Amino acid sequence: MSIHRRCGLLLGASFVCAAVLCAQQNPAPSPAPTSRINLDVVVTTKSGAAVGDLQQKDFTLFDNKTPRHLTSFQAFAGSHNPTHILLVIDAVNTSYENLAYERGEVDKFLRANSGRLPQPMALAFFTDTGAQIQSGFSTDGNALSASFDQYAIGLRDVRRSSQYQAQDRFSLSMKALGQIALRPDLPGRKMVLWVSPGWPLLSGPGVELDPKQQNQAFASIVGLSADFRQARVILYSISPLGTTQGLGSTFYYQNFLKGVSDAHQAVLGDLSLQVLAVQSGGLALTSSNDIASLLQRCLADAQDYYELSFDPAPADRRDEYHRLEVQVAKPGLTARTRQGYYAQP
Repeated sequence: MSIHRRCGLLLGASFVCAAVLCAQQNPAPSPAPTSRINLDVVVTTKSGAAVGDLQQKDFTLFDNKTPRHLTSFQAFAGSHNPTHILLVIDAVNTSYENLAYERGEVDKFLRANSGRLPQPMALAFFTDTGAQIQSGFSTDGNALSASFDQYAIGLRDVRRSSQYQAQDRFSLSMKALGQIALRPDLPGRKMVLWVSPGWPLLSGPGVELDPKQQNQAFASIVGLSADFRQARVILYSISPLGTTQGLGSTFYYQNFLKGVSDAHQAVLGDLSLQVLAVQSGGLALTSSNDIASLLQRCLADAQDYYELSFDPAPADRRDEYHRLEVQVAKPGLTARTRQGYYAQP
């Protein structure tokens, strides 16, 4: 089920919170379904440097700990296979003070290397009035920075009691995620660099979902997983709070990183920005005030990567969760890709 067709509400313990809303009014027709799984894989050294000179024999793919035969393999380097990059400025989940600092850091990032970007990039702005994506992609960081300076971050429109602010931000964020990340007009691999502390997790002690709500949450989790994989979206979460964010809130999302295998396990924390980023094969970067350097670290993933594919075995039941792992034979190297998928009979 596509995110474009999933429009519903999830009810919290004592309040109403929206989950995934319609992302686009007129989505493009979905491609014909296929059982083949395609994976974009980034390999790095311990220092984080990308490695681009590996061959198919260096990789082993595990599906639920079972080795799978690779049906195809291709290595990409540099600008030979451009990746579309969307840099998202989140004014809904970020305070005015942090936005001001973030703006300077993004400007520094865009103007580095004399403003020459290695891959085409566009800016997206997320406010309470919705998501606005600049038309056209450019490798001219100076031009992007100038357009950023001309864009006035909209004032917040949500003016409700504090009891509902978290739910409003969650609802707006999930809708914006679909509008920004799942764009049928962008072919190929896409990296979404979302600068934000993330939307509220709405999970924890005293917050429970009934069975119907868990089924709705699970359907959203399964749908987003499939949509991201089929659209080749890799999400990155870059927190602008840096060292000012408490350790508890910084790493709380890690409680939800394990894949959800059935509806009884589903909570709204499974739909958090950081969790979706890590599970898509991207990064959740925190605890640093150097946002420009964090963005450069994400951008390194666009340079050298590999595309692997395999044919999964039929599932025993609908929406059967499969854990994925890619290992590299050479010591000291780590492979990163999406962490799982939901198989069908």
